[in-house]
Amino acid sequence: MSSLQDALKHSETLIGTEVGVANWITVDQAMIDRFAETTQDTQWIHIDPERAAAETPFGGTIAHGFLTLSLASRFAYDCFNMMPGQVMGINYGMNKLRFLHPVRAGARVRGRFTLQKVTARSATDLLRENLLTIEIEGVETPALIAEWLGLAIFKY
Repeated sequence: MSSLQDALKHSETLIGTEVGVANWITVDQAMIDRFAETTQDTQWIHIDPERAAAETPFGGTIAHGFLTLSLASRFAYDCFNMMPGQVMGINYGMNKLRFLHPVRAGARVRGRFTLQKVTARSATDLLRENLLTIEIEGVETPALIAEWLGLAIFKY
């Protein structure tokens, strides 16, 4: 049996279970500012703490939704190791993404992964769909939920 077939068989037993919880990451103003500069999204709700405190219900600046989403890669590094025979992992996209709660500057976030589906797409490609929930420490509503697709590529 191939490494991919072994991984598929094992993964099928995990469908519906939480397969990883990442470490907490602090989203501070410096991170938000770097993201704003990189993406050229310099809307004041992200980069002007005084104005955001005075003119928004957030009490200060908030992270870009896409900044929060971009941390998914880091969370995956915390939670997933290469499977035997796997040579790389590739981000394949999202089926669904919803931003549910803003992340205030200084908040801590982490990702939680629940395996939803796994499919052998070819002799070398295993497609995994995880429900990713990015939670904010001390906040009941998650920052976002996403159905994240990833390809595990195996050697021939």
